[in-house]
Amino acid sequence: MIKKVAVIGSGSWGTAIALLLAKRGFIVNLWSYLKEEAQRLSADRENKQFLPGIMLPDSIYCTNSMEEAVKDAELVFMVTPSAFVKSTAENLSSYIKSGMIIVNAAKGLEQDTQERLSVTIGKAIPQAEVVVMSGPSHAEEVARNLPTTNVIAARTLEISQYVQDVLMCDFFRVYTSLDMIGVELGGALKNVIALCAGMSDGLGFGDNTKA
Repeated sequence: MIKKVAVIGSGSWGTAIALLLAKRGFIVNLWSYLKEEAQRLSADRENKQFLPGIMLPDSIYCTNSMEEAVKDAELVFMVTPSAFVKSTAENLSSYIKSGMIIVNAAKGLEQDTQERLSVTIGKAIPQAEVVVMSGPSHAEEVARNLPTTNVIAARTLEISQYVQDVLMCDFFRVYTSLDMIGVELGGALKNVIALCAGMSDGLGFGDNTKA
């Protein structure tokens, strides 16, 4: 089993994934885009902006250096907003070893090309094995150990099961899939559907309209 994991992105979902990995016994390097944010997380041991009241264990190291974040890491999670996935992947590429697995946990499409994010990452980091992670998962609930499920989709079942073993625990259930396109598009499009459902409710329509 691997020992060190890098999480690129320290928003609510990135921090929640870092907490989950720490609870699984891994050393986690959590990368922040802003140096001040990395320093604040290190000093406070808490993401007060996104996950207030949940303390970061000592096994989570916060840094603003991509090189430092992925050094000696055996697995990388990309959890940046979809609008910044392309630029982040391009900056990350030179630090990624051949065959390293990158798990894309961001939801959405690349805003300029409308590509799936795994395709965008694969173009920027062709030496990596890109995996998709998606599912109904509010960050604050994962951080508080509430039962949650996600899906890991990869090119092969072996890779999918490898990431599944890293994440699976008593409150976080992970399913495996080979349907990267379906899982990734499902994660992106569900937000559009949710917005439309909310608009339908706001207009006072019923279940038939929403369905």
